[in-house]
Amino acid sequence: MDKKTTSVDGTSLAYRVTGEGPTVILVSGAMSTGLTLAPLAAALADRCRAVVYDRRGRGASGDTVPYTVEREVADLAALMAAVGGEASLFGLSSGGALALLAAASGLPVRRTAVYEVPFNDFLPQGPERQVAYAAALDVALAAGDLGEAAELFLRLTGLAEEMIRRARQSPMWPGLELLAPSLAYDAALMGDGLLPADVLARVPVPVLSVAGSVSPEWLRAGAQAVAEAVPDGTYAVLEGQTHAVEPAALAPVLADFFTG
Repeated sequence: MDKKTTSVDGTSLAYRVTGEGPTVILVSGAMSTGLTLAPLAAALADRCRAVVYDRRGRGASGDTVPYTVEREVADLAALMAAVGGEASLFGLSSGGALALLAAASGLPVRRTAVYEVPFNDFLPQGPERQVAYAAALDVALAAGDLGEAAELFLRLTGLAEEMIRRARQSPMWPGLELLAPSLAYDAALMGDGLLPADVLARVPVPVLSVAGSVSPEWLRAGAQAVAEAVPDGTYAVLEGQTHAVEPAALAPVLADFFTG
């Protein structure tokens, strides 16, 4: 990240701008930084001015306690002002929940696209599972057990125990533990995980909700529900894609939407 701006509460936000065209801010999901979306920004750069940033408590950005969802929305407001005012938003996974909330909050958002926001309306025992995860996460973080916090998240995503054990032994594990405190932020953002119909009904801009054709059915159903819950929504499916969507497959769809 080579640029910085400051949110209303004094938190420093690190960001990077790539390409030319309509400005699009890319919002990452849990256990990730802005660099996670750098390949997507590069794939958009020939048609869009793509902005990646480190959400508060991650990467090169600062943090200010206590965390509130409203502060993350204010972060996007500050970032939009820094890159010229009006911008479109793209949110990946739980970052999509933040993008939708920002759009509903009256920020100068032109268009909003999201990919597989993990609203769990169509997942059996989804709300109970989400609430139990958040409670266990609070306990682990309060105890300073960042490894346990990271494991809780990986289990929530459906990763098998053997894969979690391998992850703990991999070179990426220290980085995951470093990001683990920010898991509480995504948990707060998602709440019980149910689709916030009242929020989505207030989104005043066009919304594109995308899912992968080989992602779990509950994620695809949730993505379609997002498109149906906003006043001006479109649902799209990317053939052959999973939750770990390939930038080369997603970028053309986003570019068409953002330049429309």
